[in-house]
Amino acid sequence: MNGDISQLLPLLGYMAFMIGISFYVRHQQQSGLMNNFVKTYFIGNRDLGGFVLAMTTVATYSSVSSFVGGPGVAWNVGFGWVYMAVVQVTAVFLVLGIFGKRVALLASKFNAVTVVDIIRHRYKSDLLAEISAFIIVLFFCATMVAQFVGGAKLFEAVTGYSYVTGLILFGAMVVVYTTIGGFRAVAITDTCCAVMMMIGIMMLVYFVLQAGGGYDSIVAHLETNRPDMLEPLSGGKMPYGLYLTQWILVGICTIALPQSVVRGLAFKNNKSLVRAMLIGTFVVGFMNIGVNLTGILGQGVMTGAPADYGGTDSIIPRIVVTAMPATLASIAIIGPLSASISTISSLLLVGSSAIIKDIYLYRQERKGNKPGDGKLRILSMLATAVIGAIVFFIAMTPPSLIWLINMFAFGGLETAFFWTLLLGLYWPRANKTGAMLSMVGGTVLYCLAQGMGFKIMGLHQITIGITVSLILFLIGSYVGKSEDKETLGDFFPE
Repeated sequence: MNGDISQLLPLLGYMAFMIGISFYVRHQQQSGLMNNFVKTYFIGNRDLGGFVLAMTTVATYSSVSSFVGGPGVAWNVGFGWVYMAVVQVTAVFLVLGIFGKRVALLASKFNAVTVVDIIRHRYKSDLLAEISAFIIVLFFCATMVAQFVGGAKLFEAVTGYSYVTGLILFGAMVVVYTTIGGFRAVAITDTCCAVMMMIGIMMLVYFVLQAGGGYDSIVAHLETNRPDMLEPLSGGKMPYGLYLTQWILVGICTIALPQSVVRGLAFKNNKSLVRAMLIGTFVVGFMNIGVNLTGILGQGVMTGAPADYGGTDSIIPRIVVTAMPATLASIAIIGPLSASISTISSLLLVGSSAIIKDIYLYRQERKGNKPGDGKLRILSMLATAVIGAIVFFIAMTPPSLIWLINMFAFGGLETAFFWTLLLGLYWPRANKTGAMLSMVGGTVLYCLAQGMGFKIMGLHQITIGITVSLILFLIGSYVGKSEDKETLGDFFPE
């Protein structure tokens, strides 16, 4: 298929709008960037309202695999995938409810700007903090590769332009506006992305239903030809073990993902937090259920096996091209591309903060040096750009099954941070010995199990990682000595 420049115009206009926002935000925050660069660039000066906080949390959580890989699996598996994925509806409510107010209070007390700041203050360990930063950058890069690949493949399928063209266009755009605008620009553009995601889903549902002859017709087709897709276990494709591990992987444990927890450092007040929890829960529910249901309804447009269309990741792009007029398809793909863009921008920012704020700046301050805001600004923007460039070049040779890459990175981050944050913030006995054993031992074992394909009872390796990390945390906490009274007084006041 040859590319048509008219199909690029809506996307190019949207990209220009996003970059324009970054320049506007940078101009508005110029005084803050000059006087307190780290706080302004990395957490937007802690002044997000409820709606923006909800949308940036949703957009960060909803990656391109939510719009391409997941619904592609739903197209092949059926309603069982929707029943499994519905647990994600609780994600925003839980992360902001459990960690939001807690980390905000601690951040104001310690002037913390990152999740690693919280870990450093809680466990009084520079080594643990730097390991945390390393794990964040490592798994974030894996996640960003999946986002770049998914977005570029979707771009290629819908517009007719090459994969590399798509990668260059939206890849360069997201790196540029994140580098220029920082957290505030990312939060505002995430809001735009979340709105475009919802619009894209509604457009796709409408045209898929129209192409398939309506909901009743599609369900009748499934009853006749694929009755297994109507069953919760999907004819054995959705065993109970998969439900259990996915509820852990994309539900409960997502509360500890650093890119989500950091949102708790940036809201304006309690009213904004509560509003964000309610709005975010509704929006993530609408998007999650809607997009996976659309994948199933796509059986009314295309039938067969994923291999017939180039694999699971190609299903949704093919449905978009088949069901929608070309002019509208170029608008509809802005939604799933926005999922990719918003996730990449958030991960880029947290990744660069891990390098500059959590490692470089802290080491300099310990030596008695105080880098100026101008130098920090240049280094932070450079780190953001370099991370983006590295991921971009890796994505030039695209791996397959982006949802599996995404799930691998999710599992690694959850294994490393779930107990470290949850027990650290709510259990006074937690100490650095337990946190160190849990983070290092659990993450290494999780990666080894993934690499060797080792499973217990057929369950995803997250069950190994999260269980081992808990056991090691408890052992370390009871064997090692408790944290000093001053630290415990700060985190658990009478």
